[in-house]
Amino acid sequence: MEKNTVRAIYTIFVFIALAAFDNIILGLFPPLFSDIAKELHVNIAEMGNIPAVNILVTAISSIYWGYLSGKFKRKRLIIIGTLIWVVSVFLTSICKTYFQLLLYQILTGIGLGCIASIGFSVLTDSIPYRMRGLVLSLWGMTQGLGGIAGSLMASLIATKTSWRVPFEIVGGIGFFLIVLYLFVKEPHRGGAEPELREIIQSGESYNYVIDARQIKDVLFKRSNLLLFIQALFMNITTGSLVWLPTFYIYKVIQQGYDMNTSIIVSGYLYAIFQIGGMTSVYFGHLGDRLQKKTYKGRAILTAAFVFLTMPLYIFMFIVPMNGLELPKDHNGVMIFIKLIEQIIVNPWIFFIFVLSFFASSAQSANTPNWLALITDVNLPEHRGTAFSIANLSNSLGRTIGNVGVGSILGIVSGFAKEPNSYIITLSLLQFFLVPAALCYLLMAKRNVADIWEVKSVLKKRAAQNKTALSKGNR
Repeated sequence: MEKNTVRAIYTIFVFIALAAFDNIILGLFPPLFSDIAKELHVNIAEMGNIPAVNILVTAISSIYWGYLSGKFKRKRLIIIGTLIWVVSVFLTSICKTYFQLLLYQILTGIGLGCIASIGFSVLTDSIPYRMRGLVLSLWGMTQGLGGIAGSLMASLIATKTSWRVPFEIVGGIGFFLIVLYLFVKEPHRGGAEPELREIIQSGESYNYVIDARQIKDVLFKRSNLLLFIQALFMNITTGSLVWLPTFYIYKVIQQGYDMNTSIIVSGYLYAIFQIGGMTSVYFGHLGDRLQKKTYKGRAILTAAFVFLTMPLYIFMFIVPMNGLELPKDHNGVMIFIKLIEQIIVNPWIFFIFVLSFFASSAQSANTPNWLALITDVNLPEHRGTAFSIANLSNSLGRTIGNVGVGSILGIVSGFAKEPNSYIITLSLLQFFLVPAALCYLLMAKRNVADIWEVKSVLKKRAAQNKTALSKGNR
């Protein structure tokens, strides 16, 4: 294998691993809300502001990072951004007041903003066009796994030590990532585009960079607008799913278990019931295959599975955990072993597992194909900015979904007790998947024109570059 190929694979690996960290940090908070609130002497309701602020600051800062990625060396920018969030996470672990916690999470969000926009920009220039959906599915899947990893880390480590230790561990891993960046190969801008292959291989560069005046065109491109709106609706639903661990706690308590046992079980259930998300790799590959046949392929495929996600999750919420048998000694290992046994022998738990697998699987079709589409319809120098604007839409949706659960729950709790109040609330928020699916159907026709436009511009620029090169050699 050639040295350049090895370094390209290494670069893809590092940036896929990096994608997990914004979700790992967010995943740490929900299981630790009560411990942090108690130590910092604040109401637990105020703790919901911390991840919400982190999400919004990350999204807003990613727009600026995305703009910078279209103008400057991305490797240097990602090192600077990572240093910011690593230091802030360490400061979070030693904070003494709620104000300090909020401030350090704002700083963390500023640093994390570079992951989404710059990481996306580097990846799309590193991935061969034919494998775009497949590799981006790994990037998206890693983000989902990051949230699960953060939740499990908080549940298992903090119960044995302190709520501060998980943040110290994540900060330490972040410092290790900075070392890995030193060996990353920054790809040529537009290096993965088949239209530019000839000039890249000849040693020439694609020298186009974004201009501030072009941001308006990126923002109002029809395909981009539909992708932004789709992301908002989709993430209202997925943002509400952050409350699943709390929902599972009440489901387990309903079966007669105490709070400590229920917290441990909820962390495991949250991880196990998201296993279907691993199929995003297949859906990314399937999107690649359909896109070769028609540029409408990705959008139509994803619309179908986004719509299917809604009834699957609603049925999963409704099915009770009847007959759940678990040890009551708070032993995490034994609880996990018994829980796996319950999935096999208890038909109610098995049915919930099957529904959760297909629901999270159908949901997982969205991320790789959404990422591939926003890559396909934008020029290389515009992708960081387009993605960071879309990421703001994502984050607004997640924030609305997160806050929406609390607001709707307050109303529903007036006539329904837990866990029924959660079943009703979470089910209502699933209906935002309908307009999310419709956006893909509207996009299917429009993105064909936008993809052809991008390819036409790249071919024209490659031809101009080739002509200029030949004149210079005379």
